[in-house]
Amino acid sequence: MTCGPASTCRRWLPALALLLSLAACQRDAAVDSASASAPDMGPAAEENGAVSVAPIPPAAPAPKPAVESSNPREASVDWSPASLTSGEAWISCDLDYDAHGDGDPLLALDRESLESALAGCVERGVLRLRYRGRVATDFAALVERTTRVANDLGIRKRVLDLDSAGGMVEDAIRAGDFIAESRWTIWVREESICHSACVFLLSAGDVRRIAGHVGIHRLIRMSSTATTRAELNAELRVVHGRVRDYLERNGSSVDVADLMMAVPNRSLRMLSADELLRFGLDGVNPAQDDLDRLRLQRECGQDFVSRRDAFARAFDRKCREHESELDQLNACGLALRRDFGFPDAECPAESPLSEFDLAQAEPEPADPTPEASGPPLGGAYVDGQGAAVMPTPQPPSG
Repeated sequence: MTCGPASTCRRWLPALALLLSLAACQRDAAVDSASASAPDMGPAAEENGAVSVAPIPPAAPAPKPAVESSNPREASVDWSPASLTSGEAWISCDLDYDAHGDGDPLLALDRESLESALAGCVERGVLRLRYRGRVATDFAALVERTTRVANDLGIRKRVLDLDSAGGMVEDAIRAGDFIAESRWTIWVREESICHSACVFLLSAGDVRRIAGHVGIHRLIRMSSTATTRAELNAELRVVHGRVRDYLERNGSSVDVADLMMAVPNRSLRMLSADELLRFGLDGVNPAQDDLDRLRLQRECGQDFVSRRDAFARAFDRKCREHESELDQLNACGLALRRDFGFPDAECPAESPLSEFDLAQAEPEPADPTPEASGPPLGGAYVDGQGAAVMPTPQPPSG
């Protein structure tokens, strides 16, 4: 650097020193930030996971949202021979699982077997499908076929009682989109789990009742041909986009998809009760609630809608915060709804918890403001080893 008279140089020297000092501070800050310790993710664990195997198309300049082009209920169902190999299923016409168990085993997925299994539920108009196992193609077929037969028999109230450690992303999305158009309530009762890809099913339900444990982790690409981290991340971005689109159209927060990507696929991040509510995975589905509000205003009147909203707020405040088991949660709601005039004389089938009126299986009423019976679900990273009840899925052959 050159300058003129000595007095001019003296005027520039303090400014130059200040600039050099600021640059040094920025370098020190960058080093400190890079050396910050990462959060403890917990020990590795074997999990069924959220596995994606669908082909990844060539990169497009502007990918479009994955919006369904047609209503899943209007598409034809494939009734070709199929068996349930990824888990076990039971059919019950009673909602009181504590007294009556899971129901009768469902051994086949053909129409005749399903019609026979559901025939006893016609009079009450309610069924409970208990499923324990992986989310895979046969599970999606189970949901679609059971829904179609229930529609044909006039069984309008359906409960999907889940216990699953996850499975295939694409099959979970396929089943979820069908559930979203078919008016299912989803339960994860105490001592049951809903991990990884199973979480996508929660997004689809009209109402979700959760007393068990819900956990997430990173998506897994089993069919990837990637050889570098950049190539694998490019594939995962496509799958991640599909998951975000799915969550968005079914009323859940896309933050779930982002959080999944931050958890190693051999760890498990348990979602707390507050997070389940914040992400739109527990309680009444907000997307369905908007549709129902418009319809119920026409069919049942504004007073019905106002009482229904007031009941929902009271249920969250007086029942959800104090009950740890699903049957207790249901009993609390059944006792509480009487204060709001439900079941409604004009619209009984649209009243909260109306499936219990149809099933005639009302639990003993509980005090709507009991003391908390157990600690809330934690939000820490945990070892999922004990939660995995099925073997790690293998990529399909061929």
